[in-house]
Amino acid sequence: MDRSDKTLEDLFLETLKDTYSAEKQILRALRKMSKMADSERLAFAFDTHRQETERQIERLESVFEELGQTPRGKPCEAVQGIVAEAEEIGEEFKGSEALDAGLIAAAQAVEHYEITRYGSLRSWASELGMEKIVKLVTETLEEEKKTDALLTRLAEERANQKAA
Repeated sequence: MDRSDKTLEDLFLETLKDTYSAEKQILRALRKMSKMADSERLAFAFDTHRQETERQIERLESVFEELGQTPRGKPCEAVQGIVAEAEEIGEEFKGSEALDAGLIAAAQAVEHYEITRYGSLRSWASELGMEKIVKLVTETLEEEKKTDALLTRLAEERANQKAA
């Protein structure tokens, strides 16, 4: 296909595949990050978000179904890099007071990536008149924003405890 023939629908589908791959990678990483975390609250937050991520994957599968497509991802290199960085932090800072701070930072990098992806998907779905898909994507977008806010609170609590 000539690149000038590419449409917003094509971009939507490619981004959907990238996001699907990202969520699958994140699901695996959250289990590892939960085990690495020193703080029980952080481990619980990772476990809770892992359950949420499972539902987000189901929503993405519903979006594929709505489009008449088979759910499949294309490798999301951005999340691969962030997950590798989180694993490095886990290894290099294991047992140190900085471990949880590093894990939170890596998790927030993932959340920010997801927020941008879901925000774009929502905008494009709206522009394309895909109202059912807008609702599905918006639900996930709001969950990602809440998780980011929770991670910020955990980071601030950690900083306050260290300062006290």
